[in-house]
Amino acid sequence: MGSHENELPSAVTLRRQVIFWAVTFVVLVLGLYVLRQILLPFIAGLALAYFLDPVADWLERLGLPRLAATFVILGLFLLVFVLALLLVLPILGDQIASFAQKLPGYVNTLVARANELTPPWLLEMIQQSGPKLSGSLSDVASRLAGWIGSLLGSIWSGGMALVNLVSLAVVTPIVAFYMLVDWDRMVAKVDSWLPRDHAETIRLLARQMNEAVAGFIRGQGTVCLSLGLFYAVSLTVAGLDFGLLIGILSGLLSFIPYIGSLVGGILSIGMALVQFWPDWIMVLTIAGIFAIGQFIEGNFLSPLLVGDRVGLHPVWLMFALFAFGYLFGFVGLLLAVPMAACVAVLVRYALKRYLSSPLYLGGSGPDPARAGGEAGQNSESDRTT
Repeated sequence: MGSHENELPSAVTLRRQVIFWAVTFVVLVLGLYVLRQILLPFIAGLALAYFLDPVADWLERLGLPRLAATFVILGLFLLVFVLALLLVLPILGDQIASFAQKLPGYVNTLVARANELTPPWLLEMIQQSGPKLSGSLSDVASRLAGWIGSLLGSIWSGGMALVNLVSLAVVTPIVAFYMLVDWDRMVAKVDSWLPRDHAETIRLLARQMNEAVAGFIRGQGTVCLSLGLFYAVSLTVAGLDFGLLIGILSGLLSFIPYIGSLVGGILSIGMALVQFWPDWIMVLTIAGIFAIGQFIEGNFLSPLLVGDRVGLHPVWLMFALFAFGYLFGFVGLLLAVPMAACVAVLVRYALKRYLSSPLYLGGSGPDPARAGGEAGQNSESDRTT
């Protein structure tokens, strides 16, 4: 009887905790969904502050005040960023406008190349199965290319681009500045709000989430910059039209797993087929540049800078990209991996607790041999989560 009286408050407390965290999670997701259209500069600022926080901590250890360290870091970062924009942005703008204008013609040329390379028996089979299929595909491809080209042109020349550029150029540094200055105080304040009975467990989970997210944001951010520089320089030197645009775009999109390599490969090889055909040596050279970049990323950059700290299965990663992209658009693609890594930490912890609970082990209560050392077991389980 006494054991049931002791277990009842514990069960009620557990139920309340589950309800509280479930409601918190739902409110967070709904907030992100409602505000998804304006989140990009704030998320960029938060990511920038998170990326540069170790540098601020290092300058603090050298004796520089936090405010001064933040000014130095952001000042140098903005200086390099502005110089890069002044040097690259005019060329990049011209390439975007020209690419958008010529894209329909490029698609028609690629369709013609595909017809030339398709074996006669396959073309005959397509014509027999549907006489108008080839023409329909060409028409659809042309219309799609025209729509994409118009969209790119309107985005670059219209007010949408101006608003996005101004928000990223103005809001992002301001958010990053305040986040860098107040980072340690914010962490301490949030820590003071933790329920005292579960503070150590929450801190442990937070450290594991931080390790996973830091491994991705700081590591993958460095990978993106390295790949963007490599692709832009290599494709431009090789003489590929719009090589600077394709290289930078491929590098930036590498922050989203699979997307950068897919988009970069299609654009670079497709552009090479349009520009250099029938010179297979140049086509293979462009494909080789991209293959070398993927080899360097997969065998050197990612293992060294990211490693296995994210700890996500490829299937779970693809699901997260689709789910977050569907719900939140481009912002969701940026948030997919960090959020999925945090969820994975919580799922692994919940699974370990379940496997050591009476619900899994059976019986009316915890194993008496483990009851006395519950706290020690919890800490050991936390360390191995």
